[in-house]
Amino acid sequence: MTKAEATSNVRYQTLVCVVAAAFVAALIGVALTAAAPVPGVTDVSEVVSVAIPLVRVVLDLAAVATIGLSLLSVLVGYDRPKLTEPVLAKARPAAVASAVVWAIAALAALVLQTAEFRPQADSVGLGDIGDYIAEIGAGKALVVVAALALLHAALGALALKHGEKVPAEVRVGLGLFALLPLPVTGHASNWNFHDYTMISIELHVMGAVAWTGGLGAMGVLLAGNRTLLAHALPRFSKLATLCLVLTAVTGLFNGFIEIYLNPAISFWAGVFTTPYGQLVLLKLLCASAIALLGANVRWRLMPQIAQHKRTALAAWVTLELTVMGLAFGFAVVLTRAPVT
Repeated sequence: MTKAEATSNVRYQTLVCVVAAAFVAALIGVALTAAAPVPGVTDVSEVVSVAIPLVRVVLDLAAVATIGLSLLSVLVGYDRPKLTEPVLAKARPAAVASAVVWAIAALAALVLQTAEFRPQADSVGLGDIGDYIAEIGAGKALVVVAALALLHAALGALALKHGEKVPAEVRVGLGLFALLPLPVTGHASNWNFHDYTMISIELHVMGAVAWTGGLGAMGVLLAGNRTLLAHALPRFSKLATLCLVLTAVTGLFNGFIEIYLNPAISFWAGVFTTPYGQLVLLKLLCASAIALLGANVRWRLMPQIAQHKRTALAAWVTLELTVMGLAFGFAVVLTRAPVT
């Protein structure tokens, strides 16, 4: 085994591209959905209006990183600790850090959404936050998310000391479970097909996060390790295919059914002329691009990677993850955008 096969340098540029793309997409979404002031109605501070989606981007990306880094242990396997431990020794503390960021972002979102809920207030106190939690489902969900993220950080801290004696599957499962509270407070909570859309949204979120997280962990930590890539990438490819189908089907269902069931506007007008429909189309374009990029990795690069050959995988994965970052940024705004 050559030195090139054994090393796994952290590709920070990939991480920067994903975060930057998500922020840019969120800001584009905010611009698309910005509404004109209504006379006589107290407007939410522009700072709060912009800060909420940006903080939610941080929350989502921290969740993606936490779950992806935990999933990395499953992808590289447990039967070659001398080869995998140098990589996992980087992944475990990073997972703890991202879980802490996840929790902090959830609490920051709680404060900001409380301020949005009380636009006439000059400041937000603990009493206001408590009232928001008591009255609004999103407040309760953010508290649960913060608690579960901190629990994940605690499990990750144990893994730092005991390694894979703290099963990665438990950490992945806890991370996926922590994704569930927030989606149920979105658009589909108030109409007749509630049960179907709740299931669909939950599957959409879990599929997108597992897919992006797994690819991100490999792209950032494994891009220079041909031996581990040859083992992990084929395993991930099966998961990615399932997540692609699941995410695409549920995303189309969730987005278009909201427009279809809105009596205030026709379906095609809703798709092409409303900010909500335009964001759905932008997400659809991102998903299509991601599918093409993934197909390139699966059918053109993976056979070479399986033979431990040098490839341009890092560049292609960075591009794919950047588009995924755009999709996450649009999705954050989409969850808060009015359907009309």
